[in-house]
Amino acid sequence: MPRPTARVLALLELLQSGGTRPVAELADRLGVDERTVRRYVDHLLDLEVPVESVRGRYGGYRLATGHRLPPLMLTDEEALAVLLGLVAGRRAGLATATGASGETAAAKIRRVLPQRLRGRLDAVLGSLAFTSAAADPPVPEAAVLLAIADAVRHHRPVSIRYTAADGRRSDRTLHPYGLVAHSGRWYVTGVDPGVGADRNFRLDRISAATPLTGSFDPPGEVDAAQRVLTGLATAPHRHEVVLLVQGEAGRVRGGLPAGLAVVSEAVDEPGWCRVELRAERLDWVPGVLAALDLPFVIERPAELREHVAAFADRLARSARRRPPGAGGDR
Repeated sequence: MPRPTARVLALLELLQSGGTRPVAELADRLGVDERTVRRYVDHLLDLEVPVESVRGRYGGYRLATGHRLPPLMLTDEEALAVLLGLVAGRRAGLATATGASGETAAAKIRRVLPQRLRGRLDAVLGSLAFTSAAADPPVPEAAVLLAIADAVRHHRPVSIRYTAADGRRSDRTLHPYGLVAHSGRWYVTGVDPGVGADRNFRLDRISAATPLTGSFDPPGEVDAAQRVLTGLATAPHRHEVVLLVQGEAGRVRGGLPAGLAVVSEAVDEPGWCRVELRAERLDWVPGVLAALDLPFVIERPAELREHVAAFADRLARSARRRPPGAGGDR
């Protein structure tokens, strides 16, 4: 027969599954009477686990928010999911400035796992390989991330202290619409009411975020990810490239790296799309256009034509080459 301590922990696991659990149901699941269930609840309260009593026809017990995280009861699958999530988040660069917290959290979970399960999880993590190198981008402060996320959720303005790429520092007010994770970096997108313009900010360049009083109304359904990608694609660079590409917009957009280009249907040319992108150098653009495998017309800059022609010539020469020792052109 299970000891009372085991049943108390079983009660905690039942409550952690969410919702309000009737006393009769808990008693049945634990194999005890309702009076004993109430005594087990008292044990949890003594441990400072925030159990809340709900009165009424559909009353019972549920976990309430408390001043600290209560003990977690994880199944084998849940423990594996948590550890893999910590590993994947760290590899993708989606950590915070308190990145060591991910490692300590994983260590705490591993430390309390039964030996049987620990060995199985070690087998998974030890045999796991990644096809890309671990990301190591600058990471945001956890306090900044949490403050801005709360402002997004409740539609509240927030004051941020921002350092631009050129080192200039400024204090800004932002109406944040959403958080976006892209290529291992965190971004917040919204409107700067001071200038009345859309803005995207990298979270790792925000040193402080303070919620302000009041609220704002977002403009309907906001596609935060698309706002960030468009902002990245239209950021000032040395070259402004404009093309016409023959093909459906979805296919053209899918053939270009996210955040690289803005694609729209060409109103005056049915069946064609207008592509606008920014680039510091033009030498990589011909390869991207070749990978699209669609007819295109270069509107500007004119020097891109020379890069495309040179790229095509190199491909043609390589296509005519024969393997070493086979004779002919090399």
